[in-house]
Amino acid sequence: MSGTLTVCATPIGNLEDISARALEALRGADLIAAEDTRHTLGLLNHFDIRTPMISCHKDNEADRSDEILARLKEGKHVVLVSDAGTPAISDPGEILVRRCHEDGIRVTAVPGPCAFITALSMSGMPSRRFVFEGFLPASSKERAEVLARLRTEERTVILYEAPHRLRKTLEQLLEALGDRPAALARELTKVHEELLRMTLGEAVEYYRTTEPRGEYVLILGGADPGELTREQQARWENMSFTEHMQLYPDLPAKEAMKKVARDRGIPRREVYEALLKEKKTDGDGPSA
Repeated sequence: MSGTLTVCATPIGNLEDISARALEALRGADLIAAEDTRHTLGLLNHFDIRTPMISCHKDNEADRSDEILARLKEGKHVVLVSDAGTPAISDPGEILVRRCHEDGIRVTAVPGPCAFITALSMSGMPSRRFVFEGFLPASSKERAEVLARLRTEERTVILYEAPHRLRKTLEQLLEALGDRPAALARELTKVHEELLRMTLGEAVEYYRTTEPRGEYVLILGGADPGELTREQQARWENMSFTEHMQLYPDLPAKEAMKKVARDRGIPRREVYEALLKEKKTDGDGPSA
């Protein structure tokens, strides 16, 4: 019979936040798969746990999963931990967990600390609907694409960021999203825990003279639907009717004209007449 993989959350700062179940899982496992064995050793030593460890980090997870799966298929029980918080949440673990499911190996979890949930709960920002983006992509092109999508995201947006990239990221967020309400949390559960509530513009100014320290959770207010509507309306007004029709390439002409009319708040007949004027030189008007 195969063993079980236990995804185990560990403290994000204060070691006293570890749960009794987590300690039981770590003590009772045959093997601990750790993001950084040196880091996890400090946690294990603090609680006098002697379970053997193996590394499983972002650079070796794909290959190391083979070895861990072999142990699980032998009936061993493996506990997966990251350096802090919940594995597979912006940390290694997703590949191993997926492969366990694919191979029919039982996966369970010991819930516990998670940095972005901790930050959101203490931020006072809207929490009914939110989207977690983790770290923004390192690639300039991919980062620009993500920021463009977030421009119209109406839910609360949560990001992680390292201190050495914080200033640049805040500047890019301000440029891409506008000056939104924000909360910046760092050193959560530690001695120097801090939560700042300000706008993105104020955060950019603040960190020009303040050195960022510690890992950050950034919580941003979602886009204002009314503002998005005004921006979109302005974009449509600067667009020809022909260009606007091209936004709906998969619709029949009549349906596309209805969409354009609804977008612009005008009768469909006006759309038809405007398209006729724009296409006079082509000799082909829109289908009625």
